[in-house]
Amino acid sequence: MDRITLTGVTAVGYHGVFDFERRDGQPFVVDAVLYTDFTKAAETDDLQYTAHYGEVAELITKHIEGEPLNLIEGLAVRIAEGILENYKVAAVDITVHKPKAPIEVPFGDVTVSVHRERP
Repeated sequence: MDRITLTGVTAVGYHGVFDFERRDGQPFVVDAVLYTDFTKAAETDDLQYTAHYGEVAELITKHIEGEPLNLIEGLAVRIAEGILENYKVAAVDITVHKPKAPIEVPFGDVTVSVHRERP
């Protein structure tokens, strides 16, 4: 299966379990891997036969900036399901980074990842 990889889509969201996360917001970063077949796109050189990664980036941003959730696990699932609903891909991997998570010890990043496929 062919892949489109989109990394580092960044926007401010208001996800988290603490009041200050919901009030102040923080950056969230999303990586997406879209699994599809490039055969027809390569043969025709036509965008309609592949996933438009610019539009995918906009969809991801809308989810980050959208309805606040307590858990980034839910954000990852919503993004994955949104991509599957709107684009001709067989499967998708989504990783949500929360680099400013309210953790009291030094850390580099917190991520959650999901894999979803068409039934």
